[in-house]
Amino acid sequence: MTSGGVQWSRGDRAKAAARLMLGWVALLWLLELVDVATGHALDGLGITPREPSELIDVIPASFIHFGWSHVAANTVPLLVMGFLAALAGIRRFLAVSALIIVADGLGVWLIAPSHTNTAGASGLIFGLFGFLLVSGVVERRPLGILVGLLVGAVWGSAILTGLAPTQSGISWQGHLLGLAAGVAAAFVFRRRAATAALTP
Repeated sequence: MTSGGVQWSRGDRAKAAARLMLGWVALLWLLELVDVATGHALDGLGITPREPSELIDVIPASFIHFGWSHVAANTVPLLVMGFLAALAGIRRFLAVSALIIVADGLGVWLIAPSHTNTAGASGLIFGLFGFLLVSGVVERRPLGILVGLLVGAVWGSAILTGLAPTQSGISWQGHLLGLAAGVAAAFVFRRRAATAALTP
C-alpha cells in the first residue's frame, strides 16, 4: 500500500497503530499519576454542563480519569478498538477520534445533568465501537464487517449496559453521544473503493 509515494506494508501499519495506541494509553496513565500527585487537580478538566468557561475542557476531558480503577477499566477496550481502527490509516483514525471527542464533549456539555463533572475515555471508546461496528458495512468491506461482528460479540453487552440510564455514577449521555458520533464518523470518513488501499 502507498501514501504519498511511501510503501506501507500490513506489518508497518500494525506497528504504527500499536505504537500510537500504546502511547495514547500510556499518556492516560501518566495523567492519572499527575492527577493523584497533585491532589486530583486535573479532575477540574472534566466537563461541567452549560458553563461557558467549561467549553475549553471538551477535549482534555477525554484524557482525564477519576481514579486508577477508572483509567484501568478504559485501558483494554481503548487499546484494542483504537488499534483496530488505526489499522486502516493513522490520519483517518485521528480524524475519527477528533470528531468523536469533540461531538461527544459538546453533547455532554449541552445535555448532561447540572452540577455533574464528566471525564474519561469512555465516550471515545463507545465512539470507536460504533465506528468499527458499521464502517465495514458502509464501505462494503468483508474484513471490516468481520471486525465489526467480532467487536460486537466481545463488547456488545458491556456497551448496552453502559447505555442504561439507571447506572449511577456513569455518564450514559456521554456513552450514547459517543456511540452516535462514532457511527456518524463511519459515514463522514468512509473510504471509497478506489482509495481504500491508500493509508499511512
